Amino acid sequence: MALLTVYHGGYQAVDKPKIRASKNTKDFGTGFYCTIIKEQAQRWARRYNTKIVSIYDVKIFSELTIMEFKEMTEEWLDFIVACRSGQPHDYDIVIGAMADDQIYNYVSDYIDGTITREQFWVLAKFKYPTYQIVFCTDEALKCLNYRGFEEVR
Repeated sequence: MALLTVYHGGYQAVDKPKIRASKNTKDFGTGFYCTIIKEQAQRWARRYNTKIVSIYDVKIFSELTIMEFKEMTEEWLDFIVACRSGQPHDYDIVIGAMADDQIYNYVSDYIDGTITREQFWVLAKFKYPTYQIVFCTDEALKCLNYRGFEEVR
């Protein structure tokens, strides 16, 4: 994979990313979440009083195990359901569409049996593109080269 730029939205600059276990389960499990879409990172940062987008150059090492979902598929949905249910996986990096708040409500409804899988897919249309790349292991974090940060206004 070629060199690319990724962004992480939060409340402070993160010059040394770490993987922190969270009490909340996330789409692709525990990891350091970034995106190639700057506006998406800015939306993430806007949740906080201090709004910071950290910027990184990434060169992904060939020996890492990567799961990439090029689009929302049955496999993508099953993977998110498993991760959001607390099941671990063995990937160093996971890449794919994000189940934003609205989509996650549909995932929850599907998990709870309120809607069928077919109903999920009818409802799961994004209003804007999303993309996340999650660095799930310490080895994966070595792919990141901190470039600086920007404040979101």
